[in-house]
Amino acid sequence: MPSRVTTLIETVDPIGVGRWRRPLQWSALIGLSLLIVVPLELLHLPAALLLGAMLGGIAMGVSGSRVRVPAPAFTLAQAVVGCLMARALPAPIFSELVHDWPIYVIGIGAVVAVAAGLGIALTRWQVLPGTTAIWGSAPGAAAAMTLMADAYGADSRLVAFMTYTRVVMVAVLATLISAALNGGARMAAADWFPAVDVRGLVQTALLIAASLILTRLLRLRAGAMILPMVLGALLQDLAGWRIELPPVVLAVSYVLVGWTIGLRYTRDILAHAARALPAVLGSIFLLVAVCGLFALALVQFAGIDPLTAYLATSPGGADSVAIIASASKVDMPFVMAMQAGRFMVVLLTGPALARFLATRRFIAER
Repeated sequence: MPSRVTTLIETVDPIGVGRWRRPLQWSALIGLSLLIVVPLELLHLPAALLLGAMLGGIAMGVSGSRVRVPAPAFTLAQAVVGCLMARALPAPIFSELVHDWPIYVIGIGAVVAVAAGLGIALTRWQVLPGTTAIWGSAPGAAAAMTLMADAYGADSRLVAFMTYTRVVMVAVLATLISAALNGGARMAAADWFPAVDVRGLVQTALLIAASLILTRLLRLRAGAMILPMVLGALLQDLAGWRIELPPVVLAVSYVLVGWTIGLRYTRDILAHAARALPAVLGSIFLLVAVCGLFALALVQFAGIDPLTAYLATSPGGADSVAIIASASKVDMPFVMAMQAGRFMVVLLTGPALARFLATRRFIAER
């Protein structure tokens, strides 16, 4: 790695954040996130809490902060987002899926195929070692891809850099596009403590608890978000359950998701990724551009509104897209159906594709 890049990374922490006591680091993380969130809220940007927490986490992470969101807290936040996605999948959407299946098949297949092609190209050009680029190029399931890449011998640090850089870029871009396409309409002031349906709240708590228990027993990767989404959709459509998510609970979950993503950006990851940065950023921009073109095709040929089409095809994390979509004027069921479908395809095909390509000559001879 060029010495100037190393020097730059080593001087990111001029005030010694990494040496501060943990309570002080947490206070700095909270304060910095608030400084970012408040202006974003005043600008009425969708998902300001997610974006502000994410950017605050990145600033702290690359400054050497050692604090991390506890795994149980992040798991619980993922389950809440899974419930949010389930709430956006009412029964009529499934008949729509069957009726409009070509749109979903082409949309999901095109994004997955382009992402896989980019991963193969990066591997072929020896930008990243082994199958790292294959895992890192997967369009979605960021946390799951990072965990599985480590289990299959890829460099999880570089996979995390690729996946979460894409998530951050897509989240920022989607937030800005959402604000622009909403026509600058001012959003109503949030009611943080509305009346709560106690029965629905109990049912939601039971759903989350059962999903997390099953995830642990079955050792399902990314099950913390998938199971609440799948089970929640089934229970609300077939058993009449109501998914009740108080605004305060959603807000805390958004912040935890944002911090978890942001704090993954450490100086160590940046040092390992410095040489590959141009190629990685280029592949991310290309994937986002291809998804944007497909979104344009949805607008032109399927009559989907621009913002719905863009969010549905965005190659970011399903959790962050769900949060942005929930704060925007979009067809939430369509967005979630497309995101959830691609999420499942990536989880099912990602490991198999990486294992298959690992045996190919152009990777094995490296």
